Amino acid sequence: MPDGTEQTKIAVVSAIDEVPAAEWDACAGNDDPFLSHAFLAALERSGSVSAEEGWAPQHLAVEDDSGRLVACAPLYLKSHSYGEYVFDWSWAEAYHRAGGRYYPKLQCAVPFTPVTGRRLLLRPEVPEKFRVALMGGMAELARQHRASSVHVTFPTEDEWTEFGRQGWLLRLGEQFHWENTGYRDFDDFLDELSSRKRKVLRKERRQVAEAGIEFRVLNGDEIREHHWDTFFRFYLDTHDRKWGQNYLNRTFFSLLGETMAERVVLILAEKDGRAVAGALNLKGADALYGRYWGCREDYKFLHFETCYYQAIDYAIAHALHWVEAGAQGPHKVQRGYKPRRTFSAHWIADPGLRDAIARYLEQERPAIEAEIAELAQRLPFKQTGG
Repeated sequence: MPDGTEQTKIAVVSAIDEVPAAEWDACAGNDDPFLSHAFLAALERSGSVSAEEGWAPQHLAVEDDSGRLVACAPLYLKSHSYGEYVFDWSWAEAYHRAGGRYYPKLQCAVPFTPVTGRRLLLRPEVPEKFRVALMGGMAELARQHRASSVHVTFPTEDEWTEFGRQGWLLRLGEQFHWENTGYRDFDDFLDELSSRKRKVLRKERRQVAEAGIEFRVLNGDEIREHHWDTFFRFYLDTHDRKWGQNYLNRTFFSLLGETMAERVVLILAEKDGRAVAGALNLKGADALYGRYWGCREDYKFLHFETCYYQAIDYAIAHALHWVEAGAQGPHKVQRGYKPRRTFSAHWIADPGLRDAIARYLEQERPAIEAEIAELAQRLPFKQTGG
């Protein structure tokens, strides 16, 4: 597929396993577990990601003259907007009311994963022109599919800026991340908080401990199939209650354990030797990423302890700079998680729809910036006034 940029030839790959893992990972790097061939393959091999589920793989791949993969991008043809965490339902509805067809669309993302990371994957020595080639390839593939749009969600800020230079529409979002500034332990972190907030966090942790809850942190070959059975029950219970739709199946978790267990940090909350809750995290080069949690018994503050405070403990112990505890949740601010910008870029085929979305984003971006600034004033640290 020529993309119009120096006639770079870009192939469309309908399954991640068509690309050798070592070749993909040479472009993706080792810092981000979600961009790894193993993670994307677990999604596809398990059937959690497929055309039948509305996520048809259409990955872009660029080879040099020797047949070596030099650039790629995770890309999917979608028939809905589930599992993205950057919401465009109102865009689809408005276009439908105007007589347009919003689906299919193309999504450049890691499915079900609201984690910022590179989306235009290049080997380190490859010229930057291939980033532009991949952008053009996405737009050209959208035309071939007669798709309404292309959406690149949670790219890096550098990529986001480059998409803007290429004429794509730019959108901002927000998440809440905990930053490790060199803390010795959790108490050292608490010492940075105002007195009132410090007492609140200590009270929350104490109430969980007084309920008789103990925690086990499992990694690598410590995680066995019965642990995945237990966690999957938690996952199903939470998703059934909260969303009513489970994106991941049981096979996915087994594949995750088989192929990248060293990146998995599974936190289990136990009472009287029986697991009552759990949180699944993945470990990157400099961050711990909280992905899923669930419980079968309800204890006050158990969610905060399992997902937030245990993750902070782990990050401090392993000298990780960030904890990213997933999408949404301004309540995280009061627990020391700082508001940070997230990014998305959008190519819209129909000029009328593009203009309408552009006007909407011109109003939304400053509102997001203002909200982030306002939330930053609520941080519980001493210097913010707590």
